[in-house]
Amino acid sequence: MRETAALGGTVEQAVDAIKAKNGIVGREKELRLALLCSMAGRHTLIEGPVGVGKTVLATAIADYLNRPIFRVDGDERYTEQKLTGWFDPPIVMKKGYTMDAFISGPLASAMDTGGILFINELNRLNEGVQNVLLPAMDEGKIEVPRIGTMMAKEGFLIIATQNPREFVATSSLSEALSDRFELLPLTYQSEEEERLIVETRARIKEQRVIRAVTSIVRETRVHPSIRRGASIRAATGMALLLSRMGTSFAAFREAAYMSIPTRVELREDAKKSVYDVIDEILEKVLTDIPIEQPAPVRAESNAEPPEKKAEEKKTIRK
Repeated sequence: MRETAALGGTVEQAVDAIKAKNGIVGREKELRLALLCSMAGRHTLIEGPVGVGKTVLATAIADYLNRPIFRVDGDERYTEQKLTGWFDPPIVMKKGYTMDAFISGPLASAMDTGGILFINELNRLNEGVQNVLLPAMDEGKIEVPRIGTMMAKEGFLIIATQNPREFVATSSLSEALSDRFELLPLTYQSEEEERLIVETRARIKEQRVIRAVTSIVRETRVHPSIRRGASIRAATGMALLLSRMGTSFAAFREAAYMSIPTRVELREDAKKSVYDVIDEILEKVLTDIPIEQPAPVRAESNAEPPEKKAEEKKTIRK
């Protein structure tokens, strides 16, 4: 089995294989810990802010273990019945409440196949749905009305992700549920790794642009008016927009105005608008590397002397 081979001294090789297959930058430590946790048969909870790669890491580990994967996306409207399963009315009319009439939900399917239940944003599920997980995690069983006890086959695991509790639309897990998970926290990556992520995802090679958009996004995480900064997705979005807009100062502003506002949260006592804050960040970051702005196109009859057509130059930091 893959688990046995990895425990035999090839965990690092497994991590390298996972990174190569899924295009993951960095995260060697986190992948190693998540992989070892799963091999030990422990349920894993990956916690971190939006955009740090929680879902990518979780699905990469689940895929590597080569087991069936059943996904649930956290939603306060998600019900216990959707998670465990339900009876199909037409079949019930013909055969009654039998297994033939039972439609397995993600939890029952994962247990029945010895697979992995991947729950994205666990703390967006309501408490009643969360409680259904307790016997499955603790005793490897659930009770299905009119059917009886369903036991989990060997290999059943839960890998879940959640945003920190201070994020909108999230709630705290119960102490009982938290006690059944091993916690793997994820934070923002280094600037070098984030630059490489932008280069990989945006498929651009212009290092000045990559450095600039990465620096702009990282500044949102430390600006005194911003409570929650932007993820690397904002930098990737800016880079892709700039590949179409050009690299003038005006283009950077337009790209930033589109990519950043929906990905940050201002403090309640902030005195400035999000666009004023973005302008401050742009003025701070875009100062050193020369970027040319073409002069406006004019009609031939209104053409001005060449000395008045000099291109405006802006610079951004190296």
